[in-house]
Amino acid sequence: MQEIDYQIFGNEMQYVEIELDPLEAAVAEAGGMMYMEDGIEMETIFGDGSQQHSGFLGALMGAGKRLITGESMFMTVFQNRAQVKRRVAFGAPYPGKILPAQVGGELLAQKSAFLCAAKGVSLGVAFTKRFGAGLFGGEGFILERLQGDGLAFIHAGGTIHQRDLATGEVLRVDTGCIVALQPSVDYNIEYVGKIKSALFGGEGLFFATLRGPGRIWLQSLPFSRLAGRITAASPQTGHGGREEGSVLGGLGRLLDGDNS
Repeated sequence: MQEIDYQIFGNEMQYVEIELDPLEAAVAEAGGMMYMEDGIEMETIFGDGSQQHSGFLGALMGAGKRLITGESMFMTVFQNRAQVKRRVAFGAPYPGKILPAQVGGELLAQKSAFLCAAKGVSLGVAFTKRFGAGLFGGEGFILERLQGDGLAFIHAGGTIHQRDLATGEVLRVDTGCIVALQPSVDYNIEYVGKIKSALFGGEGLFFATLRGPGRIWLQSLPFSRLAGRITAASPQTGHGGREEGSVLGGLGRLLDGDNS
């Protein structure tokens, strides 16, 4: 297991700074780097960073798995080539918290939650057990499978809630609120059951059912929910502009030179 030293800075818009020993490396999503000190070399790799496969075919398999999750086909490796310790930092993509998690073999995470990890942690794909339900289950359809024996950093929107489920204990949550879970947790997607609740309840047609034993991490603000609120409030949608007050809102746009 590759141990890495780190420090998380900030409150709502966090970033993590990782300290690398000579020849030590970290892997991250392409475009996630915030800064790096002199002596750290950056290399873009094709695929998921896994060392399980070799050659072009293996790299292509890793890249294909990442493409299914909606991520880039490339990842970036940051290796310390200096003779002394050097630091590299990675920033969160939107307001929330950065969660350090020990993979310890395997960990399932919400797609797009992965930020960076110690070199040797690879990313794969985990499908829901019921493909049909998962297809309509929003964010819960595909989970990322983190494999290896190292430390990974996962980003969650809003506030993180960590909970240990006892054997047989069941918790039903919004599919988008899942951040990560241990593989011992039974994960499924279920229909809400009542068409009236599905159409007018505002919670969607499906929810995720988590059954213990195992540890789970939930987020209070999924990015899809944040993006939906921003889109609904945007003047281009025809809602936000009116709700903000037709007189003052229109005057403000005139003063700003927006005549659209």
